[in-house]
Parts: sequence; structure tokens; C-alpha cells
Amino acid sequence: MALKPTIYKARIALSDLNRHYYDTLNLTLAQHPSETLERMMVRVLAYCINADEQLVFTKGLDEADEPDIWLRTLDDQLSLWIDVGEPAVDRIKKAAGLSADVKVYSFNTKSDVWWDQSQDKFSRLSVSVYRFQWQDIQSLAKLVERTMDMSVTISDSSAHVAAELGECEVNWETLQNV
Repeated sequence: MALKPTIYKARIALSDLNRHYYDTLNLTLAQHPSETLERMMVRVLAYCINADEQLVFTKGLDEADEPDIWLRTLDDQLSLWIDVGEPAVDRIKKAAGLSADVKVYSFNTKSDVWWDQSQDKFSRLSVSVYRFQWQDIQSLAKLVERTMDMSVTISDSSAHVAAELGECEVNWETLQNV
């Protein structure tokens, strides 16, 4: 019998001071059985950073040919592809051919090694790459509940996250920006 995903619900009061975007997001998240809480929360954070009315979570880990998050235009064109983790260069190269905008959000303890090994190949692609600090993501994961009310305030390259279980600051650096 296959393991089923764990469902989380998040209500997020989002204030993106960089884009002057303010919204209340009601997200339903399916945590894949092999997905960590840290990875799931990076998906949430990437969603908040790129929040848009048309932005949606995909099947993610269940579907190898889909990103974690995408944005499709009204005529079903792929406008934004977002991958979380340390994807293979070939995957991102393919994504760059399918989507007008591609973003990668790296967060793992092996992120530095992945970037050192991939940076030259990524520099030839029209993609943006960001790296979250691992300790910040661990702090963010400690705020997770099955049903969450959160406040996320984005300013410059950081997000202040407040929830019932506490609050934390998540910082990121831009490794490559197109």
C-alpha cells in the first residue's frame, strides 16, 4: 500500500514590501511522503515571494516533468517555473525552454557544493537562482502545524515569518539573477 501525502492548510497574511503586493493566501499543501518539512516550507516561502493570482502548486515530487510551483497565463502558456532544492542542470535547461521565467530556490546543507559544481553550467542559462540559509529554514520548519495561521513580511532579501508557535527571519542570497 502506497503512503499518502500529509495535508497541511496555511492561511498567510502576506506583505511583500518589495513588490507592494498584499494578500491573504489560503493554501492547501500536500506533503509528499518523502518530503521533509523543511522542503515543504521552502515551497511555501517560494510561493509567497512570487505570489500571484495564477500561481499554483503542482504535483511536484509525484510528477517528474512538472516544477514545484508554476504560473500559467490565461491562454495556458507556462510563464513561471519554480523548482525547490538542488535540481540537475539538464532539468533546468529543459525548463528554460518551456517557460519564460525560471527560478530555483536552493536550501539544503549541500547547497554550496551543488552550486560550486553547477554554477558554470547555470551561467549559460537564463534562470534565476537563490539560496536560503539552512539554519533559517530549520527555524521555519519548527513553526509548522497541520493548520497554520501565519504572517509573512518580505523586505529586500529576507522574510519575517510569524506563527502561533513563534517567529523567525529567513534570509536568502541571489546566486544568479536574470
